[in-house]
Amino acid sequence: MRLFALAILMTVLAAGLLVSSCQSRPPDWREQADLCDIFDDRKNWYRAAAEAERDWDTPIALQMAIMQAESSFDSDARPARNRIFFGLIPAGRPSSAYGYAQAVNSTWETYKRASGNNGAERDDFDDATDFIAWYARETRRQTGLPYNDGRGHYLAYHQGWNGYLRGGWRSKSWLVGKAAEVGQTAARYDRQLSRCENSLKRDWIPFF
Repeated sequence: MRLFALAILMTVLAAGLLVSSCQSRPPDWREQADLCDIFDDRKNWYRAAAEAERDWDTPIALQMAIMQAESSFDSDARPARNRIFFGLIPAGRPSSAYGYAQAVNSTWETYKRASGNNGAERDDFDDATDFIAWYARETRRQTGLPYNDGRGHYLAYHQGWNGYLRGGWRSKSWLVGKAAEVGQTAARYDRQLSRCENSLKRDWIPFF
């Protein structure tokens, strides 16, 4: 009887580890094109994004579009290393950006102080989406950009609030193009979420 109970316990633990492993992997490119597909496989992500929207007013679609552009939902994403000696030997990275949100050290520390989320980790989805939602709320407060301007929000996310207001991004065609893509992704995610959010809400119990 003990062996049977132990076998059941081991099976449950193995299944839990398998689910955790699957959810820790980034969605593939096809899945990333549809927000409903992402949340259908990762309902805990919907819960985290919905709680961030509740706390900071930032729409879920905007949070997820920025995260997709920054890391493709990879918890361990980092900027590529610089190369030295004919491009063969890796050197340091160009910035301290890390995790789902690609937040740099200084901005992450500002977020922790402002939000009170002192134990936040950049490779934790809940913390990363809360960070993006907080940042977008501050962007709207400091620049006046509405939440439905995904392009503008991404420019401010990439350049910082003062950098956005100074307008130096106008000379960076690659950045302007990427920001336009983020705006399109946010709009598409918003349309997609409208068709599946009622179902997602039925599976979500908010934590107050």
